[in-house]
Amino acid sequence: MPSERHSDEPRRERRGDRGDARPRRVSAPKAMRSAAEQLRELLGRPPESVSALRPTEDGWEAEVEVLELERIPETTSVLASYRVTLDTEGELMAYERIRRYTRGQIDRRT
Repeated sequence: MPSERHSDEPRRERRGDRGDARPRRVSAPKAMRSAAEQLRELLGRPPESVSALRPTEDGWEAEVEVLELERIPETTSVLASYRVTLDTEGELMAYERIRRYTRGQIDRRT
C-alpha cells in the first residue's frame, strides 16, 4: 500500500520541459481574505469589502474598499479603492490607492 505524505508546503506544478516548479495558486476565497487582512494591517483601518478579484500570471489582483473618513450623514463618508497585488501564496506584493469617493456616489458608466 503506498504511503501518503502530508506537508504544509504548497503543492507544486510542473512547468515547461525544464521542470521548474511553482507554488499552486491559493483559492479565490483565501486570496480575498488575505488581501483584506494584509491591507488592514498596513493601513490600520478595516476594509469594507473586496469588490473585485482577478487571477494573474503571478498570483491575484484584488480591489479592496476602505473607509477613510467617517462623516455624518453616512452618505458623505469618504471611501477609497485600493488595488492589492498578491503572489501565488496569497502574500501581499504591492498596493496602491486607485480611487477616492463618497459613500453616496454612484459610478456612471458611459
